[in-house]
Amino acid sequence: MKILVGVLRELTGLFIDDGMLALALVAVVALAALVAWAVPASPLTAGAVLLLGCLAALIASVSIGTIRSRRDIPE
Repeated sequence: MKILVGVLRELTGLFIDDGMLALALVAVVALAALVAWAVPASPLTAGAVLLLGCLAALIASVSIGTIRSRRDIPE
């Protein structure tokens, strides 16, 4: 049973390694959906929000991960 739980945790970690990144992406998708609903005449606006929001979330996650990894490395 412990092996099964360990395997499931590893599989979950493959898809959701960083919880804050996952939450940020959910927020970006929700914001893009809200923009698409509020401005139905301009679907490119919602697409731009989605693209730029996902890129910003990814860059922020990588930056934070880099800072954390630099702190963990002994000099």
